[in-house]
Amino acid sequence: MYDYIKTIIPGERILFHEPMSKYTTFRVGGEAECLLVVQTEEELAKLIPYLNQIDQEYFILGNGSNLLVGDKGYRGMIVKFGEEMSQIRIEGTRMTVKAGALMSKAAVTAKQNGLTGLEFAAGIPGSVGGGIVMNAGAYEGEMKQIVESVRVMDRDGQILILDNDTMEFGYRTSIIRNRPFIVVEAVLQLAEGRQEEIEARMEELAMLRKSKQPLEYASAGSTFKRPEGYYAGKLIMDAGMRGYRIGGAQVSDKHCGFIVNTGKATAADIKEVIEEVQERVKERFHVALEPEIVFLGDF
Repeated sequence: MYDYIKTIIPGERILFHEPMSKYTTFRVGGEAECLLVVQTEEELAKLIPYLNQIDQEYFILGNGSNLLVGDKGYRGMIVKFGEEMSQIRIEGTRMTVKAGALMSKAAVTAKQNGLTGLEFAAGIPGSVGGGIVMNAGAYEGEMKQIVESVRVMDRDGQILILDNDTMEFGYRTSIIRNRPFIVVEAVLQLAEGRQEEIEARMEELAMLRKSKQPLEYASAGSTFKRPEGYYAGKLIMDAGMRGYRIGGAQVSDKHCGFIVNTGKATAADIKEVIEEVQERVKERFHVALEPEIVFLGDF
């Protein structure tokens, strides 16, 4: 298998026993059996059909900002996009963004070119690909509002172009949540704006984040989706879970919707806190909290 993969991806971009704590914003996680850095769409189009053909388990890694990898690691292959799969191109008010680009970088690039519509994304730590899959949003903005079309790759390495309606964007979801598609690139439709006004809005949102979110700790952002009719953070606080701790994992004192790594948490610690929070909230308020986080590997 690896001999064949080396015909697609150079050996220096095939990493064995790679610690996933380097690739997640929680800063925890055991080793991945193998991590492949893909630099081009052509490489991806050869790799994905092969992995599917031989039934090799794999996971497409963005910025690891919504991911909890178990302490015992992941036995499959991690596919990570390299620099060439992170490029950004602007033509008029359209921004074409490769899936590996960071949401924050896309927002800054838009600002530098006097384009408005992406200010909400400046503080989101994920990649554009991940942001599209989950329809990432903050402060009344979301990807659904600006995505014109998305280029995706199917299991056979074929490219499909999905328009905004076809993407079926919803709260923290899209059609890609339930289909075997990989986001390769997106076209974002922005609008002309004044650079100083765009910058002022981004600074305003940055101050709001700093005042309300525990940015001093490693975390995956908001741990739970917002239940209909409720706010997850308030439910957790009202359940008496503020500051609740197991090992190095803790429900943030600053914002109960965040579970943070205070320094020496294990993935198991974080998972236990998540499960205890779910249990307490369900017991007291009969509301099921659904994690935004993807759990990967063996805990």
